[in-house]
Amino acid sequence: MILPLSGAEALFGQQSLQGAQMAAAEINAAGGVLGGRSLQLEVHDEATDSKRAVALTRAALDSGVFAIMGPTSSNHRDAMLPLCADAGVPLLYATDYEGGACSRYLFCYSPIPDHYLAPLVDALAEHSHDFAMVGADYVWPRTIGARLRAALDARQLRLAHEEYVPLSSTDIPDVTRRALASGAGAIVMALLGSDGQEFIRTHAQLPPEQRPQLAVIAFNENYMAGVAPHDSEGIITVLPFLQDLDVPESRAFVARQQAMFGPDTVVSYFAESHYGLLMFLRAAIEQVGSDDRERVIDAMGDRTLTIGHGPVTLRASDHHMVLNMLLAQAHDGNLVVQKDLGRITPRDQCGSHDL
Repeated sequence: MILPLSGAEALFGQQSLQGAQMAAAEINAAGGVLGGRSLQLEVHDEATDSKRAVALTRAALDSGVFAIMGPTSSNHRDAMLPLCADAGVPLLYATDYEGGACSRYLFCYSPIPDHYLAPLVDALAEHSHDFAMVGADYVWPRTIGARLRAALDARQLRLAHEEYVPLSSTDIPDVTRRALASGAGAIVMALLGSDGQEFIRTHAQLPPEQRPQLAVIAFNENYMAGVAPHDSEGIITVLPFLQDLDVPESRAFVARQQAMFGPDTVVSYFAESHYGLLMFLRAAIEQVGSDDRERVIDAMGDRTLTIGHGPVTLRASDHHMVLNMLLAQAHDGNLVVQKDLGRITPRDQCGSHDL
């Protein structure tokens, strides 16, 4: 596992590790794979540094790992994937991203814009016809911005302000103020980690009646833990799982996480997705009955499992997910479901390419 356990994306990395650790523990407690072989996780901190992520990937491949799980950012994933593909080793990626990545050796348990952008725009349009977009200056937020512009044009809505800032910027309060000064009544925000939390705190300093409606991409319970409940109040998001979801598989997943990591453990969809992707890998290994990577890769797709929120499907055609999505809003420090959006099937991310 190559994850950011320190640095700007640490809050995503810690949740990802939490899910994977529980999956490995449950798989091994049930007898492991292939008649008793245990699943071992080698955990490495890439410290939110792409050069370190690449160096760790090379070292892991040299050591003969069966698969690599991680990272949590597109830039790092894109740097790691060619190394994994050349070695014939699957890269298991279970984090939001911009969509469009296609490789036989990449598996994405990932919400992408096709899953969430249209319902998010529809919800925001109930508050305003004027939007602002603020994101980190790299491919994921910029792709969301481009998709947002297209969605707004199709609905005859206006993008009043658009801005992208470097990671770990020292200018977040000014960035926030510029978005607020644009006159937009709705803001879509895709900043990472501590930058996003600072944006939320600055936005919350306005009187409630003067605040634009804020939507945060990749917002979850772990993200919320870094801001006071009154700061996150009213934020909306679209996501595939939340800790307080009242369905049996969600309640059971959260209970097992808290039994393993403590009763106050925050459980976000980053934990659920990393857990789930290891369960898809286990199912494929067991079906094949061997550790032949190419046969396991062929067996991963067109498989449906219930993880933390209904049946979800990993497609063979592009190694992406059909997910059950929820429109949720922050209230009193919790995410509350506003609407169950059902199963959302994204466009094929490989187009006509064959995997």
